[in-house]
Amino acid sequence: MNERNDTVDLDRRRFLATATVGIVAASVPALLPLQSAAAPEGDRIDPFHYEASEERLFDLRRRVAATRWPDREQVDDDTQGVPLATMRKLALYWQTDYDWRKLEARLNAVPQFITNIDGLDIHFIHARSRHENALPMIVTHGWPGSIIEQMKIIGPMTDPTAYGGSQADAFHLVIPSLPGYGFSGKPTKPGWNPPRIAKAWATLMQRLGYSRYVAQGGDWGNAVTEFMALQRPPGLLGIHTNMPATLPADVSKALAVGGPAPDGLSPDEKRAWDQLDFFYKNGLGYAIEMNNRPETLYGIADSPIGLAAWLIDHDARSQEMIARVFDGETEGLTKDDVLDNVTLHWLTNTAISSARLYWDNAHHPTGGFFDPRGITIPVAVSAFPDEIYQAPRSWAEKAYAKLIHYNKMPKGGHFAAWEQPELFVSEMRTAFKPLRNSI
Repeated sequence: MNERNDTVDLDRRRFLATATVGIVAASVPALLPLQSAAAPEGDRIDPFHYEASEERLFDLRRRVAATRWPDREQVDDDTQGVPLATMRKLALYWQTDYDWRKLEARLNAVPQFITNIDGLDIHFIHARSRHENALPMIVTHGWPGSIIEQMKIIGPMTDPTAYGGSQADAFHLVIPSLPGYGFSGKPTKPGWNPPRIAKAWATLMQRLGYSRYVAQGGDWGNAVTEFMALQRPPGLLGIHTNMPATLPADVSKALAVGGPAPDGLSPDEKRAWDQLDFFYKNGLGYAIEMNNRPETLYGIADSPIGLAAWLIDHDARSQEMIARVFDGETEGLTKDDVLDNVTLHWLTNTAISSARLYWDNAHHPTGGFFDPRGITIPVAVSAFPDEIYQAPRSWAEKAYAKLIHYNKMPKGGHFAAWEQPELFVSEMRTAFKPLRNSI
């Protein structure tokens, strides 16, 4: 079946093509059954395949070419936003060299599925290892990311012996698209906040037949993962985060009012304070808009360049890295990496639906984003230096009652698995080793 259909509706997301099943079988040695013959209709798990139409890709390139550009920024740095020169280089590459079909082929070569949970279609990758006793793990992306963040870790984690590991390092991976992101359904009513998503993820793991598993996340993925830990669904052994919520109360209060740093901070704590102080004063604009008025962002649904700039300007270190990439330097990400993620947002028309997660969280308060939540199950932390803040060990030890692993990473930023997949995979292998005997 070679049908082309790129609308984000039920028909497009429920391909039952034998070609899709063949791709899945060829790329992963072992798969769980999609569902038993007696499975309730509401628990269906259907194969997923995506192919963008040539018309949509042509329209994308046309819109990029027709961009009405603003004047150059008035400063010689990025304090006014993503520099015009960076966006012009990105636009030129997008028009002339970027090939969406390469990413599309990679996506369709891994096992993807759709299932309905709590009234919403949830898209996910389900890559099982061929090794016995592999540890199941659900991995959740954040904003402005997508499942593309985790594509580089699928091979090393499911087939570790091919990437310098042992059979004892094997994982089964479940990588869902957040509601309103990528190929998942778009909520039509408020309420899909991190606690609700956490419950949906527990349902997904149960539906897939996993009685023991771990969870991992960063950004919104961390919030969802930490709420899973708070809800303690049957079978959840522990969690890992690359964007932990560890702020002591005095630090959180001082940041909220724009005050000075509390006295007595260690060097690591003072560095974390400086990072957070900068972010609170200079980097929260995107979040404030999406917290309050996400629907007003019509421009990023209409303009590919507007969308790209909005997604790139998430945090200062990531934006600087991406600028260097388009200047021709070698970084954790490539030009194609950056445009894979932006193009996925564009083709699925999820600029606004993904932004609404901020509004949902703000209108159904779940506490401060970086404030400890009182988690009591095992937690592992990898603190990357160019994250919004590199959580000090001292704060992590206070925030997590059962901290089973902490590592201050030498490099990497907000998109840990995407930027530094080798380091990320190594961390997963080490962090969860103490919990493997529980499966």
